[in-house]
Amino acid sequence: MSYTVIQKDFYRESGKWLSSFEIWKKCINPNLHFIYILRKAQKYNKKPVSGIFWKFVLRHYQIKYGYQIYPDTEIGEGFYLGHWGSLVINPKAKIGKNCNIAQGVTIGQQNRGKFQGFPTIGDEVWIGPNAVIVGGITIGSNVLIAPNSYVNFDVPANSVVVGNPGKIYPTESATEGYINNKI
Repeated sequence: MSYTVIQKDFYRESGKWLSSFEIWKKCINPNLHFIYILRKAQKYNKKPVSGIFWKFVLRHYQIKYGYQIYPDTEIGEGFYLGHWGSLVINPKAKIGKNCNIAQGVTIGQQNRGKFQGFPTIGDEVWIGPNAVIVGGITIGSNVLIAPNSYVNFDVPANSVVVGNPGKIYPTESATEGYINNKI
């Protein structure tokens, strides 16, 4: 069976494949509601009428919930927002599949220096509360970025990053038990 991106995102929360009606019922949760609206805005981004409609709806919920994520942002399926709270993701950042992002996270642009640009984040990355990831850097797959970490450097796959400035600890089981219901 072929599932939609929205179904895959909602699967991450419950571990169950949901019907359209069941997805609507779950939209009482602000995190899931925002993901639903974001995915609709992404789906219709290039359509003249429906694209404008979903962008207006998304803008309303960006303000209401404090999530600054735009339809232009490349985000893989199985996207999971752990908690309701402020979140900023630059529209030029790229995020892989099965990624968890907690409240207070900033994924942003660096305007000068060696790592000028926007982050690219691999698959199965867990980003803890209040972490900051900036610059034209690459975060590998299976990476855990601990709460309050500051990351402005490349991080290899299978690693844990802790602290400010961040320190890398190679770990094969970096996200084991942190990223559940993978798609």
